Amino acid sequence: MAETASSSERPLALVTGASSGIGEAFARALAARGHDLALVARRADRLEALAAELSSRHGVTAFALPADLSVLGANQTVLDAVAARGRRVDVLVNNAGFSIAQSFDDVPWSRQQDFLMTLVVTACGLAHGVIPDMVARGGGRIINVASLAGFAPGVAGHTLYPGAKSLMIKLTQALDAEYRAAGLKITAVCPGFTQTEFASANGTDAVMAEAPRRLFQTPDQVVAAALKANDHGKVVVVPGWHNAVAATLLHYLPQGLVRWGLMKGSAKYHLAAD
Repeated sequence: MAETASSSERPLALVTGASSGIGEAFARALAARGHDLALVARRADRLEALAAELSSRHGVTAFALPADLSVLGANQTVLDAVAARGRRVDVLVNNAGFSIAQSFDDVPWSRQQDFLMTLVVTACGLAHGVIPDMVARGGGRIINVASLAGFAPGVAGHTLYPGAKSLMIKLTQALDAEYRAAGLKITAVCPGFTQTEFASANGTDAVMAEAPRRLFQTPDQVVAAALKANDHGKVVVVPGWHNAVAATLLHYLPQGLVRWGLMKGSAKYHLAAD
């Protein structure tokens, strides 16, 4: 029987939003590749159960780091917890996120701030925290989960979402330009409709259920595309041919026409205030 590598020899992947959906799929795929795992999300019970399952199934070390990533300084708290275990991050997956389906002023600013902290500030902070050690070691990987919405203009509802996801795409491109020569592989994955709890969390699940199933991908499909792209040093990947076509149209069609079409098509995803 082949010996299992010790935890000090195995690469460590830090996955945010790991308690469900795309984050959980990343954790499962990376464990199957022989990575140890630092699993980050708010739901400690789910993280603990997933960590125990993956440790048992794949012979890796997986541990839960429950954290609220909307809190200022959460990125450093998470990285300090990893360092306290004597570990360093070899793979960072910035996946944690949510959306707010109402109009901008229909929810408290504190909620909008939580959105920005989780999707932008903490994600950027985690990347900023792991890159120096990756550069010193001559290698490392970062995967930022962006969205097809990152190529789209803003419309009513989900006010900050396209901008936040666009920032993650641009950040990924900039980091690749800065650190590719140092051996880092940095990729933004831009999924479209995906079968997760995302819509249930923002209250649009009933509307999303009406969308054609052929437009949806599974989290496993998104993750497989992201990991393959990252393996090959691809900077931006749009999983699914139909999403790739949509991204191309968003880029090349006149923006006025794109915005008009999106305004009409997205109106049903814009929820009234509670």
